[in-house]
Amino acid sequence: MAESNTMMSDNSSIGDAVSSRGDVESHGDEDLYYIPERRPSLDLGPSPMDTSQWHFVDQALTPAQSYEKLTSEEERDGMTDQEEIPTSVRLERVGSFSSCYSVDSNDCEKLIKKESKEEVTEPSNKLELIQDPEEIKHPSLTLQFTFKALCETLKKLHEDDFRMFKWTLWTHYPQPFSASQSMDIVDLVDRLVETFSCEMSVQITRTILVSISKKNVAEHLRALYIKNQIRHELCELIIQRYSDVSITEGQTTPMDDIYADISTLSNYDNGPNMEHEVMQIAKPYTKKKPGDRLSFAETLSQEWLDKTHARLVYLYGLAGSGKSMFVKKLALDWARGRSHQHFSFIYVITIREMNEYLETKVSLMDIVNKLYPMAERIKTEGLRYENDEAFYILDGLDEYPDEFNFMRTEIHSNATSPTTIKVLLTNILRGRFLSRSRFMVTSRPQTERCAPWDGQYDEIEMCSFSDENKDEYFRKRFKDPNQATRVIEHVKSIKTLHIMCCLPLFCTLLADEYQHVLRESRTEEKLPTNITYMYTKLLLKLLHIRKTRAPAISPEEELNLLMDLGKFAFTLLEKGQFHIRRSKSPDFCHTEAVNRSGICVQYTTSPFVLSHEDVVCFLHPTVQEYMAALYAYLSFRNHDKNIFDPPLKPKFRLSTKGHRIMELYKAAVEKSLQCPDGKLDMFLRFLFGMGCKTNQKLLLPFHKPSAEILDLAKDCASLIKKSQGSKHPDRSKNLNCCLEELEM
Repeated sequence: MAESNTMMSDNSSIGDAVSSRGDVESHGDEDLYYIPERRPSLDLGPSPMDTSQWHFVDQALTPAQSYEKLTSEEERDGMTDQEEIPTSVRLERVGSFSSCYSVDSNDCEKLIKKESKEEVTEPSNKLELIQDPEEIKHPSLTLQFTFKALCETLKKLHEDDFRMFKWTLWTHYPQPFSASQSMDIVDLVDRLVETFSCEMSVQITRTILVSISKKNVAEHLRALYIKNQIRHELCELIIQRYSDVSITEGQTTPMDDIYADISTLSNYDNGPNMEHEVMQIAKPYTKKKPGDRLSFAETLSQEWLDKTHARLVYLYGLAGSGKSMFVKKLALDWARGRSHQHFSFIYVITIREMNEYLETKVSLMDIVNKLYPMAERIKTEGLRYENDEAFYILDGLDEYPDEFNFMRTEIHSNATSPTTIKVLLTNILRGRFLSRSRFMVTSRPQTERCAPWDGQYDEIEMCSFSDENKDEYFRKRFKDPNQATRVIEHVKSIKTLHIMCCLPLFCTLLADEYQHVLRESRTEEKLPTNITYMYTKLLLKLLHIRKTRAPAISPEEELNLLMDLGKFAFTLLEKGQFHIRRSKSPDFCHTEAVNRSGICVQYTTSPFVLSHEDVVCFLHPTVQEYMAALYAYLSFRNHDKNIFDPPLKPKFRLSTKGHRIMELYKAAVEKSLQCPDGKLDMFLRFLFGMGCKTNQKLLLPFHKPSAEILDLAKDCASLIKKSQGSKHPDRSKNLNCCLEELEM
């Protein structure tokens, strides 16, 4: 036998040695292979054969040896494809690639594999998937979420369970997961989402987890994608509600087009802005250090929350300081994935919405589910919120009409059990609902503390607009860069306006007015310089806001409120005071002035080491001066009363021609000129501004029906010009400002 084999190798070509038709036909599968016709051998002619380019190769193994070698290589390399030995022979399985004979010979016949239509991902034994189309196929099931959710789920498996998961996955899908045993979680999930769709990846993972008796981990995955669906729908609702804001009546604009990034202060009771154009006004003495500024992104960030450890945060701010806008911006940026992504759910609830349930009993979750219907699925699906997943914002606590009694209110901590709004809010402020969630409460600085003295909470305060914030806001409101620059320069030229723009609400009113002027004039008309007109608009806006947060009052009661506040302002102004201890003003209506109208503010100072006292003042010193001027003006118009009675002896004679109200203006000018410190300068400026016809139209609701609108501008201008020649040249600058208030 050996001799015959030797003769074959000597007298036969290499192609005859490694292939024959009889061997090929022994496969017996004509559908798999076909044999091309033998090409004619190459005729080299009589010339000697050139063997210089020949390459010597190893003799091919027998089929049995080849198969044994193949098996050992697959076991060693983990069933991965290896580089072919050129002359080796392999036993091929159905569906695999054919062997290729790399010997360069015309007598070589190759087995050419027919194209297979079999899919790579087709499982060898079909896996019955757990699938619920209503749950799985949802727009929230993105690639990013799927990858993150699957990684988080598989990390809950122990090492042995994870190996069992990979083995089960390979048995059903051998081709894409042939090397699964060497994959870690990230690589495995990456291969899974690359091979299948997001829906299929979740279904396969959940099914295999159940099959290996890890139903609790499979339920965790189910909870993740249900919560993701709820979050997706919640984000869409928040974007729908807060993406556009109303800047003027009947007109809305995108939030991003007008919002200027206002910061917060890391502590509370910093007091109002006391910057003044004429005088230096000091704040009441306090040992408290000024708070650190926190940017929008830093406020309530994960790092900040980790440092504070408090689960309840109070956000205080003056009326018009932008608290509600801040809350809407926070929720909107969260919904759009820009910031505060450490919260899974954010629910904004206004106290005005909660006040609708004052006469009934209701639970916290009933209110949440009413405002955000998608949140109800958390209960119906048998799920619950994990730690810090839900963030509840209660906006406008000062709108709650009743007082809180933390000592005598019953304890209540069940978010699903109905109770009264008073009990519900009191226990939220106590911290009874904070085991798994966080709360933020916004409020104006109030006469009565809305936080229990022994509670664990943090307090932050809304900052005023900085100069950069003011410029940013006007550039956003005025899309034309030339108009924006013109408005900014005009505001900076009037110092009182620029100072008062620290209040975001005042910035809004000013931008509305200038937009109206530029739109109506369509020319390079001069922008108005009357600051009294803008302060009147601010007052009317605050009174309008009051109507939405407090019981309605009649016009007579509203006028009496303004007269009381004006008298209080004038009394302080005569003494040169801009704040007063609350204990020194028992007759002052703190609830209306501070809580409801927002014209005044209260904050706490510490004059001594262990002593604290509540101080009351107006929103800004110029607001106090405006209210004093309004009191003087309305007293004469409605009651013919001159607040400077008995009249001062005039130091110079003025013409008696004109309206009777000129007696008030004459007395006010003389009183102002006698104050070298200028404490009545702004008062006089506002009083002359009341005589402007445009301002009188705004004040018409506060005039008695019998009071006639008079054109005082000419008589007031004449009085100012005569007064400029007085013995008080240092006050002449302020008299020129009074002329500007008359728009003359």
